[in-house]
Amino acid sequence: MKSLIVYSSKSGNTKKLAEALYNHLSGEKEICAVTDAPDPEGYNFVAVGFWLQGGQPDPASQKFLAKIEEEQALYLFATHGAAVGSPHAENAMNSAKAIAAKGHVIATFSCPGQVSEKVLEMAAKKDPQPPWLADAPAAVGHPDETDIKNVVRLLEEMDLP
Repeated sequence: MKSLIVYSSKSGNTKKLAEALYNHLSGEKEICAVTDAPDPEGYNFVAVGFWLQGGQPDPASQKFLAKIEEEQALYLFATHGAAVGSPHAENAMNSAKAIAAKGHVIATFSCPGQVSEKVLEMAAKKDPQPPWLADAPAAVGHPDETDIKNVVRLLEEMDLP
C-alpha cells in the first residue's frame, strides 16, 4: 500500500498528529507539509491534517483536499481551539468532507490544539468573538499523549485497502 500524510500546521499541533500517524504506518509512505505535498494521484491511502480558519479547514488544506481522487481512502484529522464535538469543530470537519467528496472518508479525528497567545489576543478583540474562544483555555497542552494515542488508534481500526 502506498500512503501519503499531508498536514498544515501553524503552531505544530497538527504536525504532531501527522508524525504519529506516519510513524505507525508500514509500507511505502510519505509525509509532508501541505505546501510541499505531491499530487495525491497514485496513493491508496491519504491522511490530511489541518487547522481551522474561520470555522473551515485552512485555505492550503482546502486546496489540497479538492485534489483527492475518486475512491481514495481518506483519513481527515484536525486540531483546533474549540471543544471536541462542538458545532464549530463538527462544521469544519463536514466542510473538509464536502471539499474531498470524491474520496472515500474512512475516518475522522479532531482534538483541541493549544492556541498561541497572539491568536488569542487577536480573537479577543473581534466583535463578535469567535465561537471557539471560550473553549481555548481547555486546549492548553493539547494535543497531548492521549490525543496522539487516539489518532493512531483510529488508524489501527481502519480497514485499509
